Amino acid sequence: MTDTSRYPTDWLTIPDLVELLDESLGRVRRLIDEDYLVGSRRDGVFKVPAVFIAEGRPLPALRGTIIVLHDAGFDPDETIDWLLTPEETIGMAPIEALLAGRKSEVRRVAATLA
Repeated sequence: MTDTSRYPTDWLTIPDLVELLDESLGRVRRLIDEDYLVGSRRDGVFKVPAVFIAEGRPLPALRGTIIVLHDAGFDPDETIDWLLTPEETIGMAPIEALLAGRKSEVRRVAATLA
């Protein structure tokens, strides 16, 4: 899916994440299982948006936001799409707001989606 309005990001495979995060394969899988990161199959390969990584770690504000979205019934694809697509009530893509430190605002909007 290529939508020009979406927040631009590269996509990282599991081996990319192992290298970038300097963690074991098991640890990277745990980060995904425990909602520190979210990914989905893109072109048949499991990938995570690169923008979800900041300074060599999963973006700290991401986990709680992923949990709120999962609680609202979002699957991983929908979670990624919502984070990367501009949200009218926030005025930008939620991931952009998270990167700007606007975690509370993003989670408040996410909580209304249930």
